[in-house]
Amino acid sequence: MQMIVIVAFMLVLPIISIVQDVATGTTELVASIGKWFVFWGVGWRLVAAGGHQLIRPSFTAKDIFEIKDPDATKLVFEIGFGNLALGIPAIASAYVPEWVPALALAGAIFYSLAGIQHIRNKASTRGEVAAMVSNIGLAAVLIFYLLWLFLLA
Repeated sequence: MQMIVIVAFMLVLPIISIVQDVATGTTELVASIGKWFVFWGVGWRLVAAGGHQLIRPSFTAKDIFEIKDPDATKLVFEIGFGNLALGIPAIASAYVPEWVPALALAGAIFYSLAGIQHIRNKASTRGEVAAMVSNIGLAAVLIFYLLWLFLLA
C-alpha cells in the first residue's frame, strides 16, 4: 500500500494534473509543475503520511525505521503533526496560488533533508528505500521549479 501511495502522489497524480493544465492552456508548464507537485507531493503525501502516523505510529517506527521500542511511537506522533502542518497548507495552495513558492521551498528543504537522512541511515527496508528515492526525486522537482521561478523566469 505504501508504494501505491508514493507512486500516486509523487508521480501519477501530479503528471495527470500537469498534462490536463497544459492541454487546456490553463497554466504554463513550470507554474503547473510547481502547483501540482506542491499539491500532491507535498500536500496529499504528507497528509496521508501524517494521518497514518497518528493512526498507526508503530508501523512507521517498526516497519520503516526498524525501531522496536514502544516509546518510539511518541516521536512518530510528533513527525505526524509536522507532516500535517506542512501538508494541509500545501493542499490549500491550490486555492491560494501565492503560497505555492513558499510551500515548494518548505517541501524542498523537508524532502532534501529527509532523503539525506535516509542515505545516512543506509536505507535497507523496502519502505525506507522507497521513501528515500521519492524524497530525493520530489526535492529535485521542487528545486527545479524554484530555480526556474526565481532565476530563469
